[in-house]
Amino acid sequence: MTTTMDHEGTLPARSAATIVACLGSSSTAGRGQAFDWIGELANRPQNKNIVFRNFGVGGDLAYNALRRVAAVVASRPTKILVWVGGNDALAMASPKLRRFFRFWKHLPRDPSPEWFRESISAIVERLQKETRANVALCSLPPIGEDLSASAPVQRDINRYVSECNAIIAAVAHERALSYLPLNEAIAAEVATSPRKAFTSFALLPFYRDAFRVRVLGRSADDIAEANGWRLHSDGIHLNRRAGLIVAEIVQGFIDS
Repeated sequence: MTTTMDHEGTLPARSAATIVACLGSSSTAGRGQAFDWIGELANRPQNKNIVFRNFGVGGDLAYNALRRVAAVVASRPTKILVWVGGNDALAMASPKLRRFFRFWKHLPRDPSPEWFRESISAIVERLQKETRANVALCSLPPIGEDLSASAPVQRDINRYVSECNAIIAAVAHERALSYLPLNEAIAAEVATSPRKAFTSFALLPFYRDAFRVRVLGRSADDIAEANGWRLHSDGIHLNRRAGLIVAEIVQGFIDS
């Protein structure tokens, strides 16, 4: 069950407050091994009159995010940020994950670039029709830290992330939306010091890392160091170093 609430640490909404609604998956939710960039923004003094609504749900694909647009609209947002698609790309790249997501997220069909475009377009259409908010679409950050990999898994992930990002950019252009270049900024940072490729879709390590954070109290950066990543905690979720890049880009959208 999805619960909508102010981000922890924010004040209750006032009539004069700017409401920023963030729709996405675990990278937006900012729990476990995913850096809490919304919390970072909420704690900045310049954002004291802003209420952040976090509509991030772990594991969501664009199809699932579309089904939660009504909750976003009901929050009466001033600005809306949509960052979803990483799980779509992963499911496209991996038959095993595709089966897992279909069961877990009750998907009516296999993820594909065509369905992703349908879902993103439908999200945008509803947000523009049902709100007066300024809407931004975020490009998807790299998964793994080898942008020119020859290893099959990383190569396929890179391809589908690129396809999804091309769709996001096209929809933003067609609908005259703000486009937030998360991929471009983080990929540039990856390129300065490439690390290992993402080569495994095993679910157990993700649950292990979540346990380390939630039960043992370790940070996303601790997990990143243990796992050998520089910008990710586990190859998928961003650590603090990359999360602060996200926060700065989003801050620019908020201030515009």
